[in-house]
Amino acid sequence: MSVLIHVFVALHIIGIASLLGGFLTQTKAMGAGTARFSPAMLHGALTMLVTGIALVGFHQADDNPVNNVKIGVKLLILVVILALIYLKRDEEKVSKGAFAAVGGLTLANIFIATLWT
Repeated sequence: MSVLIHVFVALHIIGIASLLGGFLTQTKAMGAGTARFSPAMLHGALTMLVTGIALVGFHQADDNPVNNVKIGVKLLILVVILALIYLKRDEEKVSKGAFAAVGGLTLANIFIATLWT
C-alpha cells in the first residue's frame, strides 16, 4: 500500500504543477488583460481532485490518520478552483480577478498542504 500511496502523491504533485504552471505562464498576459485558462490548468485541477480523493481512501484503508478538517478545506478550495476554470475555460479573455483568484487559491492550497499539521 505504501508504494501505491507514493505513486498517487507523485501524481498529485504533477497535477498541482500543471495548475500552478498554467497560471504562472500567463501572469504577464494577466497584466495585459488577455489571460485565459488553459486546458492544462483544468486537467491539473482534475488530476488533483481524483488523486486527492484516492489518497484519502488509501490512507484510511491503511489505518493512517487523516485530518478530515484539513482535507475538507482543501477540497472546498479545489472545488472553487475547478468551478472557476470550468465555467470560464472557453472565454478568450478571463478577468484579472478570476484569474488571480485561481492563482491565489492554488497557492493557498499548497500552503495548507505543507504547513497545516
